[in-house]
Amino acid sequence: MSSTFATSPPMTDTPVLRLGIIADPQYADLEPNLTLDRHFRQSLGKLEEAIEVFNGRDLDAVVTLGDLIDRDWESFDPALAVYRRLRHKALFLPGNHDFAVAPEHLGDVHRRLGMPAQYHDLLVAGHRLVILDGSEVSLFAVPKGHPRYEQAKARLQALTEAGAINAQRWNGGFSEAQFAWLAEVLDLARDDGEPVVILCHYPVAPENAHDLWDAQRLIDMLGTYPNVRAWLCGHNHAGNTVTRDGTHYVTFRGMVDTPDRNAFAIVSLYKDRLEIEGFGREESRVLGTGK
Repeated sequence: MSSTFATSPPMTDTPVLRLGIIADPQYADLEPNLTLDRHFRQSLGKLEEAIEVFNGRDLDAVVTLGDLIDRDWESFDPALAVYRRLRHKALFLPGNHDFAVAPEHLGDVHRRLGMPAQYHDLLVAGHRLVILDGSEVSLFAVPKGHPRYEQAKARLQALTEAGAINAQRWNGGFSEAQFAWLAEVLDLARDDGEPVVILCHYPVAPENAHDLWDAQRLIDMLGTYPNVRAWLCGHNHAGNTVTRDGTHYVTFRGMVDTPDRNAFAIVSLYKDRLEIEGFGREESRVLGTGK
């Protein structure tokens, strides 16, 4: 593997929150998919490299933004074993590939990732981190015949008939219960003066085939909360960045792509900006004042 390097943005004051970011390792003991340039076995070495860098930094947590594995329940053990070397708090959330397991394991994916609930929030360094589950209503996270599976079929059909670019079987959406929970968490954070960072596998902006089925509804919702600093996600391995109504929507590049070039990042939130220190294929950039 080629050496990983970073181009660091200038640091002129102290960040109020600093997170290590990994997106889409998709580890599996499989031959590469050369058409998609995905090299599944190489991800263990890439994870080790990222964790070595993170261990040398002062971080508040390390977040893996979904798709820790590509498929197969047995893939979780070697991938999670690498994280035992991490000296920071590790946060996981599920992506679509994490549910590419036998049907009897579908209900255990969140537990296997160490999540206390399907979606949840926690306070880290004075920031409200909100961990969402964009696979809740989907065609892969629950067995066929489950009410949420039937709901996903109907939602995908409606999006397809409307010609939506994100009408894809490998995307998903939220239940009304998750929307209600999110509104309650955001209301409390706003009232308590807490900055919010949202973590989800799926992007919502800019418009893309990989977007969450509920993308526009979420953009409209978040635009009413002046304390939402960022939406950090993966899923679209090419990466992306846009700012809407003062919220930075950042999609990180997929670690599994390419045989020998890594992709991970350190996100530093300052009171007036968000700085991304990219490693390997991930770009370093500074995102404006926001809200």
